[in-house]
Amino acid sequence: MAQGRGWEGTVLRLMRAKDFTFTVTGVEDVTPEYRRLRLSDGGLLAAAGVHPTMWVRLWFGNAGKPHQRAYTLVDPDPAAGTFSFEFALHEGAASDWARAAAPGDTIEATVQGTGFEPPEPAPGRILAVGDPASLPAINSLLGSFTTAPATVWFEGGGDGLPFRTDPARHEVRRVRRGDLVAQVRAELPAALAADPAPYVWIACDTRTTRALSGYVRKELGLARERTHALGYWRAT
Repeated sequence: MAQGRGWEGTVLRLMRAKDFTFTVTGVEDVTPEYRRLRLSDGGLLAAAGVHPTMWVRLWFGNAGKPHQRAYTLVDPDPAAGTFSFEFALHEGAASDWARAAAPGDTIEATVQGTGFEPPEPAPGRILAVGDPASLPAINSLLGSFTTAPATVWFEGGGDGLPFRTDPARHEVRRVRRGDLVAQVRAELPAALAADPAPYVWIACDTRTTRALSGYVRKELGLARERTHALGYWRAT
């Protein structure tokens, strides 16, 4: 597939992205709509290292055309050369592949643009906004700040999702589908006012991410270096 990835693959090669092949070693259905795959890394971790919220682009076939989506590494172990991916299952080529994946299957991946810059000064509170697709990144983010409290607005998803939160420090506010933008706009100003060094982290569908990141930066006036926003998927 490396030679047939269309314009996206061409751009990534020009940006000196690196390609790897991962092999599935185990599967686990966390819930009926959330699946974890364990994989060997094909040399990725030794070559690229590890940092919080680290993600790679996976390549899937979709009606004969290349289709790439970004996924966060879960529990990367450089010594063993292993990690996991977690898939929020829905319609689409990525979910179809994850549903059918079995030990021995392989998937091609590209690594480019996955750096993480912790804010300075360190956040007094993390204010995160996400959904099941970004849960692995939320878990990684919270795990990288071992003392900072956090408030998480989390849209959708059923029971049994693998939150790695500490009730003593982390508050998760579950939000119904379609209500996320309105609820965050209503509640975020007070949360920002309560902390002199907040850090806002947003990873939802592209439209929601744009709406909330624009609100935080333009209407609430939070400095760019105190925010992170990335669209994880595109609503149809």
